[in-house]
Amino acid sequence: MHIDIEVPETIAQRLTEQWEDLPDKLLEILAVEAYRNEILTSAEVGRLLGLHSRWEVDAFLKQAKAYLHYTEDDLAQDRQTLQRLREQ
Repeated sequence: MHIDIEVPETIAQRLTEQWEDLPDKLLEILAVEAYRNEILTSAEVGRLLGLHSRWEVDAFLKQAKAYLHYTEDDLAQDRQTLQRLREQ
């Protein structure tokens, strides 16, 4: 999909002074927000941005302060699984 947006020239100029490649920056912002809102998985973020490894994706998301969706319930379930595996 190709998306066009219209930005007033004076604003576009200021944005490109801050971020040389504005389309790439906007794509990164979209990816981060979609991940934070649980619309995209980390794997999908990597695919969208052309990142080649899980480590690159994790580093990108960490830099953007978009942390892993991991709840206390997830932790409890992981602990139960670990305990069950230790007993085998």
